[in-house]
Amino acid sequence: MLKRINWSAIFTGFAWLISLAGVVVLLSFINVKKQTVKCTDVKILIPGADNFIEREEIDAILREDQGVLLGRNIERINIHQIEKKLQSNPYIAFAKVYVEMDGVLHIEVKQRQPVVRILNNNGQDFYIDNDGLKMPISSNFTANVLVATGNITEVFGSRVDTLHTQLARDLYKAALFIKRDTLWDSQIEQIVVDGKDDIELIPRVGNQRIILGDADSLEKKMTNLLLFYKKAMPQVGWDTYRTINIKYTNQIVCEKRDSTEIARRPKTISSADSLRIQQKVSDSLINAVIGKTVSEQTAKVAPKKVETVKKPEQKKAEAKKVEVKKPEAAKPKESKPAASAATKPKESKPADKKQTTSVVADKKKTKTAAQLKLEREKEIRSLEKQYKTQQN
Repeated sequence: MLKRINWSAIFTGFAWLISLAGVVVLLSFINVKKQTVKCTDVKILIPGADNFIEREEIDAILREDQGVLLGRNIERINIHQIEKKLQSNPYIAFAKVYVEMDGVLHIEVKQRQPVVRILNNNGQDFYIDNDGLKMPISSNFTANVLVATGNITEVFGSRVDTLHTQLARDLYKAALFIKRDTLWDSQIEQIVVDGKDDIELIPRVGNQRIILGDADSLEKKMTNLLLFYKKAMPQVGWDTYRTINIKYTNQIVCEKRDSTEIARRPKTISSADSLRIQQKVSDSLINAVIGKTVSEQTAKVAPKKVETVKKPEQKKAEAKKVEVKKPEAAKPKESKPAASAATKPKESKPADKKQTTSVVADKKKTKTAAQLKLEREKEIRSLEKQYKTQQN
């Protein structure tokens, strides 16, 4: 008889009974604890860089729905009601509320993440988030996302809603694809819907429109466009085509721009180009001033070296003359060396000329230092005019 008893089943059932009794005791203990513990603090966590909703707004929602929470018993705080109230806000996607045994109330809020901003035909302005839901514009924060304009008929109501038109769904798919790809997120600047309800992409680099059509086979179309960018555009130039049509899955159709239109198209000088021109002009002026000073210094030093070289030669020549003339000439003829010696002080004339030239050079230096700013501005303007004419 003893061998037929299933002792393992008896032990498992006994363990389940003990665990169930422990859970009941624990819940009763928690219930008693709730009756005595009061709310000591409210901590609100809003992760993310976007600030569509602030802490002050959440505090206002809590006061309006529950009143003052600090000092109230935890048992009297309706956590589920707080979560529903927060999730009804159009900028909050998810809310989690829980209470710790020390009386701290935790509120975690997840904001909606916009993907594209829509400007429809009726003048309405709203976002589409990453879940494909419409959300209103916030007065606290403006998201840095793509802007879609043109022939858009999607209308925004007074609450968060789904997308009703196929065009709006295509815009959402295209914007989501562009945002998730780092290359296209930095290249595509705007989305436009033309009169034929075709989606057009406006790039940052290149002066053409990319006709996408709809969002069907989106990954294939953008892959073809990337290959076209890598192989064709560097050879023909970024301003050759007016439109690049990738709405057909297996081909790319391009419309060339007229050459006269390219020549007439005005080109503006960006701030970076103007700064580069100013830097080149300033560098050229500095080099010119340095070259002038170096040439003047070398001009001052070179004659002195010539004098030092010539003086010994003159003395040697004079000595030779004296040696030759001493045996032949008489005493009155000895006055010739005196005359030659008298001519030696006359050699100071070039030094006087050098002094005058150095004074004139110093005056020129003062003049160039005073007029340096005006010359720089004039050269900068002339170079900018040359840069514009070269671009035109």
